[in-house]
Amino acid sequence: MKLTARQLAAQEVLAGEATHCMLFGGSRSGKTFLLVRNVCMRALKAPKSRHAILRFRFNAIKASVVMDTFPKVMDLAFPGVKYTLSKTDWFAEFENGSQIWFAGLDDKERTEKILGMEFVTIYLNESSQIPQGSRDIAVTRLAQQVNQVIDGKEPVALKPRMYYDCNPPSKVHWTYRLFVEKRDPETKQPIHNPGDYAHFQINPQDNAENVSAGYLDTLRNLSARLQKRFLKGEFADATPNALFTDEVIDKWRQVSGETLPDFVRVVVGVDPSGSGDIDNADNDAIGICVGALGTDGNAYLLEDCTVKAGPATWAKVAVSAFDRHRADVVVGEINYGGAMVQHTIQTARPRTPYKAVTATRGKAVRAEPFSALYEQGKVRHVGEFPDLEDELVAFSTVGYVGERSPNRADAWIWVLTELFPGMVREPKKPRAPAAPQQNIGWMAA
Repeated sequence: MKLTARQLAAQEVLAGEATHCMLFGGSRSGKTFLLVRNVCMRALKAPKSRHAILRFRFNAIKASVVMDTFPKVMDLAFPGVKYTLSKTDWFAEFENGSQIWFAGLDDKERTEKILGMEFVTIYLNESSQIPQGSRDIAVTRLAQQVNQVIDGKEPVALKPRMYYDCNPPSKVHWTYRLFVEKRDPETKQPIHNPGDYAHFQINPQDNAENVSAGYLDTLRNLSARLQKRFLKGEFADATPNALFTDEVIDKWRQVSGETLPDFVRVVVGVDPSGSGDIDNADNDAIGICVGALGTDGNAYLLEDCTVKAGPATWAKVAVSAFDRHRADVVVGEINYGGAMVQHTIQTARPRTPYKAVTATRGKAVRAEPFSALYEQGKVRHVGEFPDLEDELVAFSTVGYVGERSPNRADAWIWVLTELFPGMVREPKKPRAPAAPQQNIGWMAA
């Protein structure tokens, strides 16, 4: 295999004097491949050495690294090198006795087992999803002392290394504070050893020869916000008081290969607008989203079917989603058009179960209760939903700061409202104490 020019420049940084090295930049730029390659190289150079590749969620690292990037690296960079993979303890072992352990920080029991060992290399994959506290604990395990053994040379100590990568989150994230500003993320004071922290930007344009045709065009068609992160690889300015963030959405995203639980309920949400079947270019889209409540108690965003069309068309889209996902009910806002939404849905599909909902509060106020559920991992996106996620991250405690009406997000919030009714139920008003009854028996006497 042959590294690109930008990957070779990144490799020089990774092999430099800094103990902590972060690669950041856009999607499909080769960051993960390059860092996994470095971990494998170090394992092969130092017999009986131990290395860890960690991500926030174990299912994500299993799908993206163990079953994808790691075998590709071995096939392309180290052909013929034999290893065994334990699918019980999830580590790869080479013939020289070196081991690479794979773990997710969301599994407390497994994390304690992994971090009970010492390593000479620790790689935090998708570090934008990893809390600073978890990173700080992992650093304490970078303590194994081993020698690298190269034929014809005297054994020398292998320098401990900690690698990081990320699609850049906002500038308030600890990765930006630590690597770019060279400040302690908590105290905001300059770190005492700035030379020990190196970073390098690498973007998909730098890896064009290794990505499929048209992929860069796909990234260029994203919104300006997503282009900044996934194409240009730049840290974003933070939205003050944001209810939803890219880091949290990404942290709990269901990636390809992950198994979904059985569903207890499936709901189609509709947020109507005034679009007609023709001349609707300037009208808002009709938000149509599908979500489900799993047996694990988590909500899953399954599909965004939002369309800009008139009633005859969007009703067919909604009921098609209802049948495709074997949904239980369609929920729709009645503020716009009153009973029109129910009539339109049940004209397209007679006897479709329908529930009308009424917006008595502003959009941001309706969305706010679900911010905490996202933080806790109780809401998960099954795949990528760039347009809907653009709208979600524009919600803040002071209102919606996006450019156009958040019809996709509104439809999704209606789904969540149906799946988690207790989050939005009005608190019961306390009953007024009953007036004390007078004992008038003495009067009768």
